[in-house]
Amino acid sequence: MENKKFKIVQSKKTRYILPNLLTIAGVCLGISSIKFSLDLNFKLAVIFILLASILDALDGRIARLIKGTTDFGKELDSLTDFVSFGIAPAFIIYFWSLNQYGKIGWAITLIFSVCCVLRLARFNLTKYSGDQEWKLNYFEGIPSPIGAILILMPLINELSEFRNIIDLEFVTPVLTIIISLLLISKIPTYSFKKIKIKPSLTIFILLVAGISLVSVMFFTFETLFLFGFFYLISLPISFYTFKMKKSTQHEIEDEHEDVL
Repeated sequence: MENKKFKIVQSKKTRYILPNLLTIAGVCLGISSIKFSLDLNFKLAVIFILLASILDALDGRIARLIKGTTDFGKELDSLTDFVSFGIAPAFIIYFWSLNQYGKIGWAITLIFSVCCVLRLARFNLTKYSGDQEWKLNYFEGIPSPIGAILILMPLINELSEFRNIIDLEFVTPVLTIIISLLLISKIPTYSFKKIKIKPSLTIFILLVAGISLVSVMFFTFETLFLFGFFYLISLPISFYTFKMKKSTQHEIEDEHEDVL
């Protein structure tokens, strides 16, 4: 009698499991953050959004690293992003502050969620030809995980020691609308997907990464707030560098046409 080994997944397909597991873990964190916001435990709600953002940054990179990218994984990732970064942070900010504005507060919450799903739909359809690969270093509009962190900045400020300096709760409605518009805008923002790092800078980058990790561990909300602040400052810089890169690329193409 022939013995057949039972396999849940074919050995050739096992590399597809890990990225999808990270994606599913991300959506569990996002849904759990909604539960914590319902319990008014906003500290854990924000932390779970942060963890979901970290997993979102890892799953795609791991999939490309182990050559485990699939169409199923891409669709799963988009659905997860909408739950974790389009719905969860909207609920958190609503139960923390926007609910006091009544129907207007709920309308602002819906605007953010709708803009997030539109941004994700556009991202899935965005493709670049071979001569446009330099654009992979930029997103159109801000990515949804960062958008989730940015609308939570007034709450993050409240949870940090910065609350003794300034109270930002009053800017929550306006900030949420601004971030919603930035999600669907075509403003180029850094993605760093194709960035090239000089070997001489490796130690410096590792040092910065180590300091950032320690800061997140011991000064979570202060670090998150500063990250959001500096990211907003980087938007004009990314817009300028994109325009410069685009102009340079056009000059190269014109010179190539002249040679032909």
